[in-house]
Amino acid sequence: MNFEHLIQINDPENPLIDPLHRDQLWQGLLYRVENPVPFLPGLESCTILERQANALLRELDFGPAVIRDRVTIIETHSVSFEIEPSEVHPGGSLHIAIEEPEAGFLFLRFTYETTLADNPNSEERAYIEYVKSAYHQSDVDCVRIIRTLAAGGTPE
Repeated sequence: MNFEHLIQINDPENPLIDPLHRDQLWQGLLYRVENPVPFLPGLESCTILERQANALLRELDFGPAVIRDRVTIIETHSVSFEIEPSEVHPGGSLHIAIEEPEAGFLFLRFTYETTLADNPNSEERAYIEYVKSAYHQSDVDCVRIIRTLAAGGTPE
């Protein structure tokens, strides 16, 4: 299954939304790379196994399951998470990119690739819609945490 969506970060025409600078958004994404615990419910710890200039190999401990992923960073533009297939997880990827179609308008584009069927039957369709909804909510929470960090707070 491939799933992609945008979350608008700034809207200069809406005074109720506190604007973030691109650098604040980028720093929030880097925080997610270095300390994913506040961003991933159920995650107990994260250990960085390897560090290169623009890539990390991490081990994510969810208690009953340990997952490895490789993170690729394109400075000030995007982060990509590639989950290694294992006995506890079939693998997949998440790509988060900052988009700025015009000055002052910032978006995050979330792109997921999973092993779920692209042409599901009726039973699988309901499950896939549930997964998409969960991904979307997780991404909304991600933006909320980045806003908290940018305001000088600490994530939950």
